[in-house]
Amino acid sequence: MATIEECRAALDKLSDSMQRAEGDVRAAAAMDRSVSCHITDLDVTFAGRLTGGRIEVRDTYSGPPREKAQIRLAMTGDDLVALVDGELHFARAWALGRVRLEAGLRDLLRLRKLL
Repeated sequence: MATIEECRAALDKLSDSMQRAEGDVRAAAAMDRSVSCHITDLDVTFAGRLTGGRIEVRDTYSGPPREKAQIRLAMTGDDLVALVDGELHFARAWALGRVRLEAGLRDLLRLRKLL
C-alpha cells in the first residue's frame, strides 16, 4: 500500500509533467480550478488548486473532502502512483471503477486531453 508521502510525491510528479506539457495538453492544464484527491485506502484528502499548469496542494487532511472542489478525484494510493508512473491507464481505471472523477461538463471536456 502506498504511503501518504508516496501519494504526495506522485501528485508532485504529475504536476511537473503537466507543467512541461505542450499543445492541447498544456492548454487543458492551464485551467484555474479547485481540486481534491481523496486517497480512499488511506482516508486522506489532498486539496488545492490547478493553476498555471500545476497542481498546488495546499492542505492534506484525514477523511473525505471537506469542501466540494471543482475537480474531484478519488482512488487508492497504489492506483494514484501507478497512474502517474504510466503503469495504469486512466481510461481503463475509470471504466473499471478504480478511479472516480467528478467535475462540471466543461471541465471534463478539457480534462479529457490530459487523461
